[in-house]
Amino acid sequence: MPKPKRPVPPRRWMGGRRRSLPVGGLGLAAAAYVGVDYLRRLSPEWHARLQPALWAALALATAVRAPFYRRWDAELRAAPRFLAALVFMLAALLCEAISVRFVSAVLGLQWHRSTAPLPDTGQWVLLALNEMLPQSVVDLLRAHIITLHHYLMLFIMLGFSALFGCIKSPGLGIASRYMFTMAIGRLLRAVTFLGTILPSARPWCAEARYQIPDHPHPWAQKYYVPYASDPDVIRKVIREDMPYAAVQDYPGEYIPEWGQMSFLIDILRPSAEEGPSWYHLLKKSSGGCSDLMYSGHMFVAVLTAMAWTEAYGGWFSVVIWFLVLHSAQREIRERHHYSVDCIVAIYVGILLWRMTGFLWSTNETNRARKLAKFDEVQKKLFRAAKDSDIIEVRSLLNEVEVAGQEKKGFSQCIIFTFAAAIIVFTLLFVLLAFSLTNDG
Repeated sequence: MPKPKRPVPPRRWMGGRRRSLPVGGLGLAAAAYVGVDYLRRLSPEWHARLQPALWAALALATAVRAPFYRRWDAELRAAPRFLAALVFMLAALLCEAISVRFVSAVLGLQWHRSTAPLPDTGQWVLLALNEMLPQSVVDLLRAHIITLHHYLMLFIMLGFSALFGCIKSPGLGIASRYMFTMAIGRLLRAVTFLGTILPSARPWCAEARYQIPDHPHPWAQKYYVPYASDPDVIRKVIREDMPYAAVQDYPGEYIPEWGQMSFLIDILRPSAEEGPSWYHLLKKSSGGCSDLMYSGHMFVAVLTAMAWTEAYGGWFSVVIWFLVLHSAQREIRERHHYSVDCIVAIYVGILLWRMTGFLWSTNETNRARKLAKFDEVQKKLFRAAKDSDIIEVRSLLNEVEVAGQEKKGFSQCIIFTFAAAIIVFTLLFVLLAFSLTNDG
């Protein structure tokens, strides 16, 4: 007699293995988005036709699928964590914007004009490759295939794909992890570039973007300028470890009326030509005009690639990593950053994403809770079995089973209201973010 087949245990969830859409469907949708958007450079006419159609198709697919999504209760439970991560990220971005303005303005325009960029061997290598490679390859390396807002949109598509079963739910869970990691990375970045002010790889940047004074800030007048170049003076200040040089005469600082925000005047260093609003100064800070260690654009790109790799996998995750490398060489080629900024952004992004798995992970949390509860009651279970206390054994095993179950769900009315609210909120937030941060 043939041997009976052994039952196959159910597969654990693994990123990119269980998908309700046809295999690669999410990757094709993402590739279509990037490709159609790139048409703005190749054929603006076709871009104007196809992009609205693609946006409408994606929005329609989301709206049609949303009523049949069975995990809205999990999304609702993840909502407080999502909102907390959103607030934390916005606060971190505000701190970063203040820091960017400070390092760009503190030394004055004259320093930006006169300080040469740092030697960057990565730039040398790319220039050498331009001489050796075929022109078609060089043109491909120079092409603006993907930019910051593409990486943000790719992650948003990944989060919404939970509706279609492409990634493990809740989608708000991976969004919380993404924003929390983004906030931590932005704060670490601000601390890093505040520590040492590096000259921009584009010396004309500050004069073209800002209207800051030519002379340095009073802090720099006292603690930097007298000890910036003369070796004997530097030796003396090292030996005495106290500021001793006389401060030169400089024009006074402009002091606007900012009311309760007056504490920002010394940090943002406003000028009369830039207007009376402190918010306007922060909005104009954009990418700054000193080198910001590490690259914020590359950090976003790496987080998006890490999220795709863990949550979805597949061929498009590999494509995203190639696009990350393409973006890195283009940041260096166009001198938005030095090579070291891009290298540090890559490994910081990878390490930070690995450290925030407690917010969302592809591992089965139900099974993990069961195992944790079993470890907790293991000694009691052995003792009850030894004493032949069947009632106690059943009670302990029931505790283990209950520990792995989802919490009690919410009413259908609450779930549908939340579903509509979160979709509308997310779409509006995305449009607002793209419109307010179109300069990166």
